[in-house]
Amino acid sequence: MRFNEVVDTSAKVRATRSRKAKVAAIAELLAVAARPSTPDTASDVGVIVAWLSGELTQGRIGTGWRTLAGLTDQSANEPTLTIEDVDATFTELAALSGKGSANRRAELLAELFKAATETEQHFLRALLTGELRQGALSAIVVEAVAQATGINVDVVRRAHMLSGQLPLTATAAFTGGEQALTDFRLQVGRPVAPMLASPGGSLDEALAELGPEVSVEHKLDGARIQVHKEGHDVWVFTRTLRDITANVPELVDLVRNLNCETVVLDGETLALTDAGKPRPFQETMSRFATAEDAQDRRLHPYFFDILHLDGIDLIDEPLRTRRPALERVAGHLAIPALIAPDSTQAEAAYADAMDQGNEGVMIKSLDAPYAAGRRGKSWQKIKPAHTLDLMVTGAEWGYGRRTGMLSNLHLAARDPETGEPVMVGKTFKGMTDELLRWQTEQFPQHESHRDDHTLYLRPGFVVEIALDGVQTSTRYPGGVALRFARVVRYRPDKQPVDADTIDTVRALLPKH
Repeated sequence: MRFNEVVDTSAKVRATRSRKAKVAAIAELLAVAARPSTPDTASDVGVIVAWLSGELTQGRIGTGWRTLAGLTDQSANEPTLTIEDVDATFTELAALSGKGSANRRAELLAELFKAATETEQHFLRALLTGELRQGALSAIVVEAVAQATGINVDVVRRAHMLSGQLPLTATAAFTGGEQALTDFRLQVGRPVAPMLASPGGSLDEALAELGPEVSVEHKLDGARIQVHKEGHDVWVFTRTLRDITANVPELVDLVRNLNCETVVLDGETLALTDAGKPRPFQETMSRFATAEDAQDRRLHPYFFDILHLDGIDLIDEPLRTRRPALERVAGHLAIPALIAPDSTQAEAAYADAMDQGNEGVMIKSLDAPYAAGRRGKSWQKIKPAHTLDLMVTGAEWGYGRRTGMLSNLHLAARDPETGEPVMVGKTFKGMTDELLRWQTEQFPQHESHRDDHTLYLRPGFVVEIALDGVQTSTRYPGGVALRFARVVRYRPDKQPVDADTIDTVRALLPKH
């Protein structure tokens, strides 16, 4: 299949706000790619769904804005590239390392861009720099796969959940049909998308909505991990399903010694001081990058769920079944849970969580299964102040004490249909001098453009913002504005697709 057909479909998807139209455009492309007469059907389908989700099947391939900056403006007059041509180049780029790799990378990219039309070059730049914001998020591509194959969307969605890889799921759907998708099982060693919590209003509201049959757990200020064990082998994955096993030997050792043959655990990890107190979140995240500081900044796991134990999948079982299994195999590493408390006991647990310096509590329905990859109301996070994870789209140069520093942040929520940022406010509060220096150093490396007062950023930075509430406003395109917003921390464990939606922000408006 020609590469320009993918590029043209991407343009169609980007040009419409209609979810139905986006799904139809992608489904049509996939149906064409999957025709029996089309060579390499399986590989083309897998590559297409990855690209339209803004990803590469090879993962990171060592290219970015700096790598692409020096490329020639020369382009082809007519489209000749195929999907196979482009994907083969990406595969070769991913394999490069060692002496001479930089020169070879530059050569490969120059050859690829020279063979691409100007429109194809724009797509390649966006894809390689993570800026392919066209609204074709994974959920939309899943629906397109279902529409193109005639398979029930819930079947496709569940297979994606269990495989953790959309290209693999799509390829199975087109080559093996519904049976191939129903054959997917949780596989130890292969991560699944984590279940996500929704922001709750208050403790009383969460208890009223979920009823008395709930679990109340402390919400830790840690980094999400998913741990798999099979015999002596252990794997540790991040929230984004990145394998960090080699960098966290202390976690591997703890899990390897659990009294079970196979297990999949979900939880959080924190770097602790010698006194056992949590270190700042950024120090926990930095440990994911290297094992060099394992002795000085040891990570400790706190597990809150179990998806599999000794050959039995628990993912579809209710929490009231999963929790005892977690206690049996990893009770000493589990976050304590208060089961079916009355309102007085729940309030005491919330107060205790705050006294210990935690973020708040999690309220979880005991009847809910583990909805991997989904954000629902059966898990609700309750914090003393509203917090949102927002995209940073720009920063204004400071004045006075902050002269020469990038200070006032432009904050945006995510449009749930298009993935585009929707500005909802600004803030310069909550930033230390160290954070200001870091922003001033890092932001220019991600600049899209600037004016006299503001440096605008390509998407990439997600920041956690505390706020006192939301009010209606005509100043910002989302129709809402944040009240008394302040920076809590940056979230290097999250991508723009993980940012809170404009719908979530609007839900915080006062109810009259």
